[in-house]
Amino acid sequence: MSEYKTYPTYIDSKIQWLGEIPEHWKVLNGQFIFRVINERSKTGNELLLSVSEKKGVTPRSEANVTMFMAESYKGYKLCKKGDLVINSLWAWSNGLGFSEYLGIVSTAYSVYRPDHEQYDYKFLNYLLKTQRYVGQYQIVSKGIWISRLQLSDWSFLRIPIAFPQKSEQTAIANFLDRKTSEIACFIALKEKTIALLKERKTTIINKFVTKGLDETVQMKDSGIEWLGKIPTNWEVKRLRYLGKCQNGVSNGADYFGSGYPFVNYGDAYKNRVLPNDVSGLAKATKRDRELYSVKCGDVFFTRTSETIEEIGFASTCVKTIDDASFSGFLIRFRPMKNCLDTSFSKYYFRSNLHRPYFTKEMNLVIRASLSQDLLKGLPVILPSLSEQKLIGDYLDQQIAKLDLSIAQAEKEISLIKEYQQNLISEAVTGKIDVRDEIIVDMPLNLAAEGEVAYKAITQR
Repeated sequence: MSEYKTYPTYIDSKIQWLGEIPEHWKVLNGQFIFRVINERSKTGNELLLSVSEKKGVTPRSEANVTMFMAESYKGYKLCKKGDLVINSLWAWSNGLGFSEYLGIVSTAYSVYRPDHEQYDYKFLNYLLKTQRYVGQYQIVSKGIWISRLQLSDWSFLRIPIAFPQKSEQTAIANFLDRKTSEIACFIALKEKTIALLKERKTTIINKFVTKGLDETVQMKDSGIEWLGKIPTNWEVKRLRYLGKCQNGVSNGADYFGSGYPFVNYGDAYKNRVLPNDVSGLAKATKRDRELYSVKCGDVFFTRTSETIEEIGFASTCVKTIDDASFSGFLIRFRPMKNCLDTSFSKYYFRSNLHRPYFTKEMNLVIRASLSQDLLKGLPVILPSLSEQKLIGDYLDQQIAKLDLSIAQAEKEISLIKEYQQNLISEAVTGKIDVRDEIIVDMPLNLAAEGEVAYKAITQR
């Protein structure tokens, strides 16, 4: 944080993990700052709150969490604006925050109230959510790692807290509010950019795998409503006439975890091209490795999931994986020779063109499941092999450019989040002096850069 000045004088806090602090700051254990709140709701009709790592304290209705819903919330702990709420089982994972609401929380939570005459709760909120303090919650929590690690009142209140006078706490909190707001705007712009780039990828793929590269070619009706028109020299065939389908291995738990390469559901679901270094291992017999082999040109479809939206995602193998087999949650389609080029099929089968087919034809009972019969009925557009190769090569070039832009935007988001964490940590622990800082713009004019990038994409 070289762009910010430091305090004139520092002293040793006498606490190793706190290190040096500004000379005029104090250090007190939490017990001298907070008091434990055990006030209970008499009706249970107050606003029901929960706490999470990302959102802090929020109304349960906005938290997007699946938690046990009690018949009555009578007896839940009362929580006022400015109270600290800690999920004692998840404090080590930043499961805490100061409430902006008057409401109630489950008795599984701990509630603490600072003296608001002396302490700015927004400053404390920034401070107590830094990794420096979260690390201490992990150290002093007791129990079985990780599932039942609990932070008790006694342990939390013995953690030392370094702080300045309230006016300075407020100045630091106001500075961080403004900076984090600017950073949030930058991240939102970058996320819009990423969404637009991904949308552009989808549009480009859909266009060229159904229309080809020659925009002057004559078109004909494909006979499939959701496919529309296709070039006159292209064919449409059902998948059953292009190759064979095979379900994967379904065995007990002892079969997995060691042995030969094993293609899992996630390998196919997450990747257009099947990774060479697949995630699983299985004790596949020689027969298994022959029957469930993974060869160049194979296309793996996700077969079963909780929702229809995750069914039929395809990943194409572009390089044979020796001695590999694949999961029963997948269906392998192995095309006949000289009908599909991998450079084309990796885009065609991964495109969202086929979603109407899968969602219309599939019945959802307990879990969505793609049958071989349904998959075999999938209509496939077929250019000539030479044209498939040209389309695949062209898409490789175009998609590589877009993927590079997406990766760059994601990197920028990661870097600005890291910058934000460091800025907060150094400001609330006194490593930098921000009392007199005037916010003009973010470092390197990042907000402006994000706006320019967003406009550039939207105007394409």
